[in-house]
Amino acid sequence: MPVVRWEPDAAGRLRAAAMELYVERGFEQTTVAEIALRAGLTARTFFRHFADKREVLFGGSAALFDEVMRAVEQAPAGAAPMQVVAAALDAAAGVLGQHQDYSRQRQSVINANPELQERELIKLVSLAAALADGLRRRGVPEPDASLAGEAGVVVLRVAFGRWLTEPGDLELSQAMREALDRLAVVAAR
Repeated sequence: MPVVRWEPDAAGRLRAAAMELYVERGFEQTTVAEIALRAGLTARTFFRHFADKREVLFGGSAALFDEVMRAVEQAPAGAAPMQVVAAALDAAAGVLGQHQDYSRQRQSVINANPELQERELIKLVSLAAALADGLRRRGVPEPDASLAGEAGVVVLRVAFGRWLTEPGDLELSQAMREALDRLAVVAAR
């Protein structure tokens, strides 16, 4: 077996190679060995960065949760629940809205695989629960905290879908604000 020289950004190279293969062949048909080979690395290196091939798609979840919860904690005292959620969505847009082409590819891979769809839904349910918990810690009573947390995730899903599919220069943060505004209009009817 040839010795692979160390090169910087192994995780990024593995992520890019995995996405290429997932799009070309499909998630199920792609092996860790193929990902590592495409990246010019070893399978052992892959497992230093990712627990399994799903983590290539979901490895950023912790950073997303951290930023969202930091925004909830740092929202001004006395802010209304949906104002806190809006701050959390701005934070989410900062994490998710950086690489639109990658996000489109990632979503297409997830949409093509029921197991990955389930994992994505679990992530979103967990995010809604975390938002609700953060709101409760701020003194928001039930059911308001849960309603606001769930509404925030619905806004995120709708805005993210729009950001992925609409042509043009739409920023994710703008799509989030517009979806929040639409929710207020719908709720007022």
